[in-house]
Amino acid sequence: MKTLLTAAAASLAMLAFSSVSHAEQRLLIGSTSSSSSHYSYFVAVNQIINDQVEGVSSSVAETGATVDNLRRLSRDQVDLGLVTTNSGYQAYQGLGEFEGRAVDSRLLWVYTVAPQNVVLREDAGVSKLAGLDGVRLNPGITGSATEATTEAVMQALGIEPDYVRGSTSDVVSAIKDGRIAGYVKSGVGDRLDGSTMDIATFTPITVLGLNDAQAATLRERMPDVAVVDVPAGAAEGVPAYTTWAFGVAVNATPKLDEETAYQIVKAVMENPGPQANAFSAIKGADMAQMTLKVGSVPLHAGAARYYREQGLEIPDALKPVE
Repeated sequence: MKTLLTAAAASLAMLAFSSVSHAEQRLLIGSTSSSSSHYSYFVAVNQIINDQVEGVSSSVAETGATVDNLRRLSRDQVDLGLVTTNSGYQAYQGLGEFEGRAVDSRLLWVYTVAPQNVVLREDAGVSKLAGLDGVRLNPGITGSATEATTEAVMQALGIEPDYVRGSTSDVVSAIKDGRIAGYVKSGVGDRLDGSTMDIATFTPITVLGLNDAQAATLRERMPDVAVVDVPAGAAEGVPAYTTWAFGVAVNATPKLDEETAYQIVKAVMENPGPQANAFSAIKGADMAQMTLKVGSVPLHAGAARYYREQGLEIPDALKPVE
């Protein structure tokens, strides 16, 4: 009899454990290289989700950034993650490298607008973008929106660098050693990225900007990117310059249920402090307004619900679709 009672108790315990396990929703967040300041941002978001969203357990995966994340979203390998507005738009519409294989991801929020900085060793002797023909340049980490956009921009401008592929850490080492001239890296607001500041510690750098004719060309030929003016002070001694930019967003699979998406967006919008500590460009930013201004694909129904509750008007292009 005692053996039967013990077995019954064990069965009940197993059943209870199984019920708890099934009640908890596990989510995987696709981010970017761990050496990027954007990775730190996603670590902060992950902590907010785990602390604030009941019944959800999330974790962060280091990935190749936007294009890699879009592919993972399409294969159900991640549930949400970093997606830049230009690549997100191209994937949703089935354009460019996504022709014939569109990826349906839904916008949750935009957390910053990222200038794309062409950073070179000062001793590379290149002072204009047109001088990059044949120069060893990393266009962005493999699989990232920076990489894809850099190549599209250079093609539009008729410039042909000698592209060198690699991760951020590999590329930073190669620039320091003088094996390549430089790279293109997303900025953090109006400041250069942490990896660029690492290079600049012992290696004098220069940042190349668009001239007026090049800026006009991009406005005409690449409506999915913005042309922005970065004021002086992106780093010590760096003068003002003009470059291309896109929004950096968090998109989700359309399979994410509405309530979970709503609770995640609510938690993120109402807990800006940890995000600003991890990613300084967040400080003082109105992410809700930024989302509705530069978002490029339809909002997830849960995200739209939150923004409507805040009295915000959702543009037609961002209204949720079935």
